[in-house]
Amino acid sequence: MRVHVADHPLITHKLTVLRDVDTPSPVFRALVEELMTLLAYEGTRGVRVEPIDIVTPVSPTTGVRIADPKPLIVPILRAGLGMLEGMVKLLPSAEVGFLGMARNEETLEPTTYAERLPDDLSDRQCFVLDPMLATGGSLAAAIEFLLKRGATDVTAICILAAPEGLAFVEEQLHGQDVTIVLGALDERLNEQGYIVPGLGDAGDRLYGTV
Repeated sequence: MRVHVADHPLITHKLTVLRDVDTPSPVFRALVEELMTLLAYEGTRGVRVEPIDIVTPVSPTTGVRIADPKPLIVPILRAGLGMLEGMVKLLPSAEVGFLGMARNEETLEPTTYAERLPDDLSDRQCFVLDPMLATGGSLAAAIEFLLKRGATDVTAICILAAPEGLAFVEEQLHGQDVTIVLGALDERLNEQGYIVPGLGDAGDRLYGTV
């Protein structure tokens, strides 16, 4: 498993505003989309391309285009939806699937309550979107779900992570070909399984249900 923390002043600045308890939901949503575009740039460095011959206004040349089969973007519902628009802006030719996963607040274990994905993901590059890598249970379960469907290359993009969650995902995936791209790696989890200092519940703050 490869981990990349995107160390960029714009990312740090936007994260600071996201963390602020006084940032209202509309601003929070806009910042998540902007952050996602910056993180998607880092996360798609390994996207597969193939050569293509074109003609410019000056001469013929060879460029590249996104290779088939097209990448699959998989936001984890519900908070991952807030990241989707920023991702598809950068990768508009990708297909989109959905995984609905929830955390049991007593056991902190993930459950899958909905999925809309192709049955066969053989040779597909998949990009999983989940704002918070806290305990790691939901993200590990989502990645394992995609690998069992045949995905061969999975990149997860998260705004924040806790060291405990990152370690859990690595342990669960047993050396699978997975990349984790983060906006920041925070200090720890608290007793309730929230990232510290974190930014609270991303889903609640995105959709105004705090």
